[in-house]
Amino acid sequence: MLVGIMADSHDNVPAIDKAVQVFNDAAVEMVIHAGDFVAPFSLYPLANLNCPWIGVFGNNDGERKGLTKVSQGRIQPAPYSLNIDGKKTLVVHDLDTVNEDEWAKNGTEIVIYAHSHLAKIDQNESLLRINPGELGGWLNQRKTVAILDTKSLVARVVDIE
Repeated sequence: MLVGIMADSHDNVPAIDKAVQVFNDAAVEMVIHAGDFVAPFSLYPLANLNCPWIGVFGNNDGERKGLTKVSQGRIQPAPYSLNIDGKKTLVVHDLDTVNEDEWAKNGTEIVIYAHSHLAKIDQNESLLRINPGELGGWLNQRKTVAILDTKSLVARVVDIE
């Protein structure tokens, strides 16, 4: 299963539109947003995804009621645990807010996080960590997302522009 991962979009609607196109072209079966959507209007492009999506709130998501309403409840408080293709997965905005050792002991295999605005993928013997970087491009002038193959547990960073 291919999973699209994005974060830190910070209201950059043109970049969100391009990410949706990248995910649709790659035929991902699910998209996860690791927080910092910012305003509810930035969610509208996600309606063009050819798959379901979920997300977690980030530290800049102040209008949570509006985000919850527009997302139809798809955005949850972090940390958020789910099973993706048989893999125990944790989604959080800020990795410093969770104890990874506890999650690893509970069998978590994938941790999706954001907040630093820097794309990073690393894996030890039992845990794959994926930060898709910033989709907004405001801090580093690099707009990125990630695509995860859950069968091989291999993820890659994709530049949007």
